[in-house]
Amino acid sequence: MRTGQGGLSIGLTLLGLLLVTFLIARVAPIDPVLKVVGDKASKETYEAVRREMGLDQSLPVQFARYLKSVVSGELGTSTSTGQPVMDDLLRYFPATLELSTIAILLGVLLGIPLGIWAACRHNRWQDQLIRAVSLLGYSVPVFWLGLVALLVFYAKLGWVSGPGRLDDVYQYTIESWSHFALIDTLRSGDMSAFGNALSHLVLPASLLAYFSLAYIARMTRAYVLEELSKEYVTLARVKGASEWHILWRHVLPNLRGPLLTVSALSYAVLLEGAVLTESVFSWPGIGLYITNALFSADMSAVLGGTLLIGICFVLLNSLTDTLSRMLDPRTR
Repeated sequence: MRTGQGGLSIGLTLLGLLLVTFLIARVAPIDPVLKVVGDKASKETYEAVRREMGLDQSLPVQFARYLKSVVSGELGTSTSTGQPVMDDLLRYFPATLELSTIAILLGVLLGIPLGIWAACRHNRWQDQLIRAVSLLGYSVPVFWLGLVALLVFYAKLGWVSGPGRLDDVYQYTIESWSHFALIDTLRSGDMSAFGNALSHLVLPASLLAYFSLAYIARMTRAYVLEELSKEYVTLARVKGASEWHILWRHVLPNLRGPLLTVSALSYAVLLEGAVLTESVFSWPGIGLYITNALFSADMSAVLGGTLLIGICFVLLNSLTDTLSRMLDPRTR
């Protein structure tokens, strides 16, 4: 029964997402017909193209056509690239997925231990330091930190590669088999190309990892402190259990569900919020694709990218709820 309700909830959420993207296209101050025919087209040409695009029909009919096209994988043609939007998304999204996945792995592997350490050293200098680092992650604008990182580590020190995913010498020699730079370069057997791809990934991934780390560490600290204040922890202390035994055998197992939720939400935010990072580092991902589409008033590309990110967010949220119920029976 719950599986059916969960499927219905996901379906309704996706339907609402489609409705929102459809309405955005209709209320946006951009005439899609003028985008096609140009400003100097005659009125007859304008009306003919408008009828051909179905914009002369009622909104319910237009929405029904939109649903049919999305279900069939037809998201229109990008006026910026001249390619079907679906093909563009399949080409650009792996770059964002690669960047965000590396970033969230770093954020989780560092953020959770830092949050636990801060909670165990509550109100000591270690706790104050970790809280300051987390606060800095929320306060500093991502584009400013990205520019500073490029200036210091790329332009001045030369420790890492600069913008983009690969240097030009590898860009056109490595076959884009999976559109994941690390996988494609490793598959090619050219370890210098793999090292170049990894070098390009270091700065943007570290920047995004820092922002996810700040959130994950802060939430982990709060969860652990709340759990340590509960009665069963006091009872375990009275019985003589050590703090490490309480932490690893009792506290952390009870936090698997909340920590999974925090990590998954951070991952979803990275997938949808990497726009500024991709713009600063010229990272050819979905964020840069949507940004360029906005500047060129390419609504088909904007809506296609928005729809893809929204679907990822819904599916990640649903998967997290399912895993949380499996890991923590109290949430069932």
